[in-house]
Amino acid sequence: MIEACDSRAVESQSKALNVVDGKQGAVALEMARLAGHSARRKAGPANQRKYDLVAMGGTFDVLHRGHRQLLKRAFEVGRKVMIGVSSETFVRSLHKPHKVDSYMRRERDLARLLSRLGLRSRAEIVPLQDRFGPTVTDGHIKALVVSRRTIRTAYEINAKRKARGLRPLAIFPIDLIMADDRRPISSTRIRRGRIDREGRLLV
Repeated sequence: MIEACDSRAVESQSKALNVVDGKQGAVALEMARLAGHSARRKAGPANQRKYDLVAMGGTFDVLHRGHRQLLKRAFEVGRKVMIGVSSETFVRSLHKPHKVDSYMRRERDLARLLSRLGLRSRAEIVPLQDRFGPTVTDGHIKALVVSRRTIRTAYEINAKRKARGLRPLAIFPIDLIMADDRRPISSTRIRRGRIDREGRLLV
């Protein structure tokens, strides 16, 4: 689902942009412009514009319902979707509190899911060496689909693109998908045996 940026998202955006350029006045103007850029993208296939290339990224460890919703949204707004999958080196730098499958296995499982959904031909899977990947340098990418948990990274990406003379990406944030206990579904909770991949409680 794509929604207008709420006050919390706008506040996060302001902080993220401050980290990048530190100019208060310019930050306020840029925040308002980018928030409007996101706010204009309303949900609804009837008037939804399709972008030639949309990007999204993640670790994609233990694929679950939250991953499927993120993928669904990306393919709704993009004709082609570039999917960044965290490399093993990048995963180690994240210091996750649990085991993470190898890049090869995560890429394979993601490719199989895309094939089952009939989307493999519209997807390009690339390794991510950091939080930004090709989004800060590739002028062909036009939009970015993120969860609200990682929306600050999206605003940093746009600030970095602006510094390189690239157009900002349209940002499509989606809400976190909740488990039965109304807490977010995550690979960490699944790995710990708290919930299954659909968000059903196990303990």
